[in-house]
Amino acid sequence: MLVFLVVFLTLSLIYFLRFHYTLIHAFRLSWKINGPTALPLIGNGFMFWTDSSAEIFGIFLKILKAHGEYFRIWFGPELNVVISNPKDIEILLSSSRHIDKSTMYNFLKPWLNEGLLLSKGKKWYDRRKAITPAFHFNILEKFVEVFDRLGNTVVDKLKTYEVTDDVELYPIAVLYALDVMCETAMGVSVDALSKPNSEYVQAVKDIAYVVHTRMHDFTLRFDSLFKHSKMAKTHEGALHVLHGFTDDVIRKRRQELLEYKMSDNENGDQKDGEYEVLGIRKKEAFLDLLLHSTIEGKPLTDLEIREEVDTFMFEGHDTTTSGITFCLYNIAKHPEVQRKCFDEIATVFGSDTKEPTTISKLNQLSYLELVIKETLRLFPSVPFIGRIAMQDIELTQNRIIPTGANVLVPIYTIQRNEKYFEDADAFKPERFLAERTAEKQSSFIYVPFSAGPRNCIGQKFAMYEIKSIVSKILRNFELTLTEESSAFPTLTAELILRPENSIKFQLKPRVY
Repeated sequence: MLVFLVVFLTLSLIYFLRFHYTLIHAFRLSWKINGPTALPLIGNGFMFWTDSSAEIFGIFLKILKAHGEYFRIWFGPELNVVISNPKDIEILLSSSRHIDKSTMYNFLKPWLNEGLLLSKGKKWYDRRKAITPAFHFNILEKFVEVFDRLGNTVVDKLKTYEVTDDVELYPIAVLYALDVMCETAMGVSVDALSKPNSEYVQAVKDIAYVVHTRMHDFTLRFDSLFKHSKMAKTHEGALHVLHGFTDDVIRKRRQELLEYKMSDNENGDQKDGEYEVLGIRKKEAFLDLLLHSTIEGKPLTDLEIREEVDTFMFEGHDTTTSGITFCLYNIAKHPEVQRKCFDEIATVFGSDTKEPTTISKLNQLSYLELVIKETLRLFPSVPFIGRIAMQDIELTQNRIIPTGANVLVPIYTIQRNEKYFEDADAFKPERFLAERTAEKQSSFIYVPFSAGPRNCIGQKFAMYEIKSIVSKILRNFELTLTEESSAFPTLTAELILRPENSIKFQLKPRVY
């Protein structure tokens, strides 16, 4: 017992000294970094005491403008260093060492656990390697069929509105993206577009609301306070539905695959060449790839599979909803851009609005791709990304970020910086023509999908999805903004950039 006590006390002392050394080291180096005045214990948290996430976003933008491309800000005892210099961003994002996500992602952990978005080190590397085949071109080609079919459902829904009706497209884009992700991730339909009040759809809305609220409510950031709040019950209920739904789908699909394999063994061969590239069946979803995957020779457990399916659901529906909404906003706001988009779409698809969307046709929509890229420059779906400094990071101009600090990259402001983009606040899709982008000094001034080893694995998926639904809507409708929505939208940003208030459109049926 005495030996145990000595060992315990020794280890505790080592941990205490190491923790305090890291904190003291970070505090000492932070004195060399410019930033707003911080108070003891709460740091700069007092600057963000407001119920409005849009106001918080505005406050953060003002701090960015006041303190430049390199400054520090304290959230309680957490040191955050904001960097905006492209060379510094390249040092951070190109590193294979600093790949752990910052603490602002922790509010997602109860839902996503250690899926690809939140996993660290070797676990992240192994999962990334196992999941990459899901985004092979041949697999994406099958996903486009889902985009197209659900896009038709969106069009049918929009046709129920009159020409004079004010239509808010953001909620419809949310439901479309949820349906897309459920089918491509799990191979099941929740019919969100026709059943917007279903239990699963409501759970996704609830969990998103809780996560967003915890990010901008300083008191709810602490687990010890959050668990006693009314919101904790909503959070727990949403997790029960979300995890229960995914677990049930995994269990049923695993049983189906077992029965399918037994049937193959009895017949002596596979059924009608049903399997294609990478061992994935024509109609299989992301879930099926995970069920076939192994890491170091071992299949993934049901929990590991749930982590990745839930991560795919989260990353895929919220980000693309943002991209779709702002793309349609920009197209409606700029009639000449809409005309060019429609001319290109009509050339590729012809006058038949029922002509199926294929990956080949989407690849021909080169001008629409410029429009999407320019939209993601002005309205990046993820306006900030964050990493943790795993060791001291040496930046340009002899700047050092201490070990343990959160490092934040404000994509939103970098991509609107006049240093890197002429007439930066203007919507000019042509700036992304190949011969012009080749002139850029750094590829790290445009990072809507992040960059480096931890860039977005689903960026091609997202581009095809946005292209598909936007082209589908433009084939059927001419878009205009209502007068109240024609001004620059009020923005809010937690993990995802979205409009604070409704952006309303009017839809005029196309006449060919």
